[in-house]
Amino acid sequence: MSGDNAGQAAPVPPGEAPSLFTGPRWLIPSALLRELDPDTERAGRRPRRTARDWVVDFCCFALAVLIGMIAMESLVENPHVPVGLAVVDQVIGALACAAVWLRRRWPLGLAVALTPVTFVSDTAGGAGVIALFTLAVHRPFRYVAWVGGVNVALVPLFYWLRPDGDISYLVSVVFAVLLTVAIVGWGMFVRAKRQLLLSLRDRARRAETEARLRAEQAQRLAREAIAREMHDVLAHRLTLLSVHAGALEFRPDAPPAQTARAAGVIRESAHEALQDLREIIGVLRAGEPDDTGRPQPTLGALDTLVAESRQAGMKVSLDQRVGDPAAVPSSVGRTAYRIAQEGLTNARKHAPGTEVTVSVTGAPGDGLTVRVHNPPPEGEVPPVPGSGQGLIGLRERATLAGGRLEHGHTPEGGFEVRAWLPWACGPVLV
Repeated sequence: MSGDNAGQAAPVPPGEAPSLFTGPRWLIPSALLRELDPDTERAGRRPRRTARDWVVDFCCFALAVLIGMIAMESLVENPHVPVGLAVVDQVIGALACAAVWLRRRWPLGLAVALTPVTFVSDTAGGAGVIALFTLAVHRPFRYVAWVGGVNVALVPLFYWLRPDGDISYLVSVVFAVLLTVAIVGWGMFVRAKRQLLLSLRDRARRAETEARLRAEQAQRLAREAIAREMHDVLAHRLTLLSVHAGALEFRPDAPPAQTARAAGVIRESAHEALQDLREIIGVLRAGEPDDTGRPQPTLGALDTLVAESRQAGMKVSLDQRVGDPAAVPSSVGRTAYRIAQEGLTNARKHAPGTEVTVSVTGAPGDGLTVRVHNPPPEGEVPPVPGSGQGLIGLRERATLAGGRLEHGHTPEGGFEVRAWLPWACGPVLV
């Protein structure tokens, strides 16, 4: 049996999830098929009967006719029923059996209409049973309780007014009540099975949607990580290029040795920037990091970073009070390196010519503190477009590492970036 609202499944927006039903469509009730295949509902048409629907509807009609014929035979043999009343009863029963074909479209209306009809007509009893069963399959329990309760309440009155000649009054009432309860229970069982099927369908769709959202989130996080890495690496390299190219532009009369050194730094920085960019593009193409590429810089590479900045003409003072930089966990050391790199890049852009102080202190159990400070610049410095994005990325990087990062102007007018990163005691797996 199928119904218009078998299982109140939530409608699925177009394009959100494909149909989960891939079996033979003719074996599924039309109303249930509409829930399993949302394309049928989106077409704006009522679902057409499937082959199973036609077979079931015909069987229901045949059952209603068979019960009506049995009742008609008993009715004819009953001496207490006039012939005219028997004829009217048979006509009403025939119409009630024909109305069984409307049970899929109006289950509640048919059950309500057949309740008084079955009270006055014996031959309409089969159609009334089919209508009550269909109502239990199609509609929630509150409708079934009202209609079924009225039918049960009318049973004693029916057999009081029209007693059966072969069966006692008490047996007739008990049998009719039990039959009504059994029909309702069977219909509710069928409805529960369909609701379970639709709930499993919805659960599968939700799981599929959640899996897609998790994949999209992982992809977005990976892209953000690549974007932060690109900013941290390329901003430093390109700033060195800009500084040395500007020096060559404004000092065409510089000594050959200084010009050669600046050109070497430009060549080396351009080569490093291209290498970093090639690695990032390789990650985007392959979808996973290249294990054969260059190792990521850690705290041990901080001396090289400071040396590169000094070659670019910066005044950098390094105060590293970490006994063994190699003992720092690689994830923490890499984050500390990026913080120092971004701090030097910002100082080169916003406070050129000033002396930058980079200090790194810490010990296992106390954490690692990174501080980059520069005094206020001398004179006006033109604003740099897109400033502040690197610091936002650094704060997020420090937060992901379990630490914190603060930045801002000092009372003297300078600028300071200060970060604390956790450094646990004992071996750390990364």
